Amino acid sequence: MASSFLHPSSSLFIPTSHSSTLRTLSPSILHSPTTTRIFAPYSVKCDLAEPSNIMNRKPIIPVLNETTTPKFMEKTGNKNGNRLKLFSGTANSALSQEIAWYMGLELGKISIKRFADGEIYVQLQESVRGCNIYLIQPTCPPANENLMELMIMIDACRRASAKNITVVIPYFGYARADRKTQGRESIAAKLVANLITKAGADRVLACDLHSGQSMGYFDIPVDHVHCQPVILDYLASKNIGSNELVVVSPDVGGVARARAFAKKLSDAPLAIIDKRRHGHNVAEVMNLIGDVKGKVAVMVDDMIDTAGTIAKGAALLHEEGAREVYACCTHAVFSPPAIERLSSGLFQEVIITNTIPVGEKNYFPQLTILSVANLLGETIWRIQDDSSVSSIFQ
Repeated sequence: MASSFLHPSSSLFIPTSHSSTLRTLSPSILHSPTTTRIFAPYSVKCDLAEPSNIMNRKPIIPVLNETTTPKFMEKTGNKNGNRLKLFSGTANSALSQEIAWYMGLELGKISIKRFADGEIYVQLQESVRGCNIYLIQPTCPPANENLMELMIMIDACRRASAKNITVVIPYFGYARADRKTQGRESIAAKLVANLITKAGADRVLACDLHSGQSMGYFDIPVDHVHCQPVILDYLASKNIGSNELVVVSPDVGGVARARAFAKKLSDAPLAIIDKRRHGHNVAEVMNLIGDVKGKVAVMVDDMIDTAGTIAKGAALLHEEGAREVYACCTHAVFSPPAIERLSSGLFQEVIITNTIPVGEKNYFPQLTILSVANLLGETIWRIQDDSSVSSIFQ
C-alpha cells in the first residue's frame, strides 16, 4: 500500500473550527463535477470559476472551501483592518478578489482607464490618507502595460497621502534579466526595481522570484513568498509512495529550488537535466544526471514560458524509463507554442498557480490551477500586524 510522500512531521493540514477560517484546497472535491460555493461572513462575493470536469476535456481547477486549515497558513495577530486598504490593477483582478475574499475585506474603489492613444489614467475613488495601501498587480503579459499601470497606481496613492504603499507582485516580470551573461546587455530586473522604488513604493511582496538575488535590486524591504506549500498540499492528495518519487530540476540553475522541494517530499531523490541554451527561449537537452527508471518524476520550475525546456526534459525522462511525469511551476506565462507542447501527452499533469491569469483558450485536460490567494492574504495580514512572514514556510 503506497504511503503518503509528505513526512508526518511536516504535515500541512490540521483541522480547525474557527468561524473565519481560510479557504483551502480539499482533495475530496477535486474530481467532483459540481461544488457548492461557500462564502465567509463579512466578506465580498468572489466570482470564482466553477471546478471543471476533466471528462469534458477541461482542466481540474480546485476551489476554496472551509473544511481544513493548512498549518503553514494559520492566522496570527490582531486582524484590525481599519487602516488597511486593498486595491487591484487590471492584470489579475480575479486573484485580487480572492485575496480580498479571504481577508474579509472589499477591494478599494479605483478607476483605471485608457485614453485613445493608449495612455493610462488612474484615480482613486476613496480616501487613503494615513492608510496602509496594498496594490495587487502582477507584471505579466502585456508586461509593459501592466508595469506602467502599477507605477501610476503607486503615484496616485503617494499623492493621496497614503501612509505606506506595499506593492503585491505575484509575478515579477523582467526577472530573467538579472545579470550580464554577454557584453552590452542590460540588467532589466534592476531597472524595474528602481522604477518601482522611485515611483513611491515602500515595500514589495513578490512570489517565487526567478532568482533570489533580485531581492537585492530593491532599496526597500522585500517579502519573498514561496508557493511550494500550495503545490505540496495538492500533491499530498495523490497518495504516491515516497519510494516511487524523484524530483527533477529542468536545468542546473534550478537545482536549489528542486532540492528544497525534494526535501519536503520525505527527502525524495533528486535528478538534474543538463542542457545547453543556444538562444532565448531555445534549449537543447543534453543528458540526465540521476536515476528515474520506473519512478514518478516531478519536474519543478519557477515558470513555464514557451515550455521548450520542460517539454524536452519530459521527453528525456520518458526515454530514461520514467513511469509518469508531472510538471509543477508557479508562473504560467504560456507563450506560444507552450499549450501544444504541454498537451502533447508527455505529462500526466501540469500543475500551476494563478499568479498569472490563464484564459480558457489555454485550458487543456492535463492542466490543474491552484490558488495562492490564501497564502498572499495571510502574508498581507502578517505584514500589517508586524508578524513573521518566514514562519509560514517553516
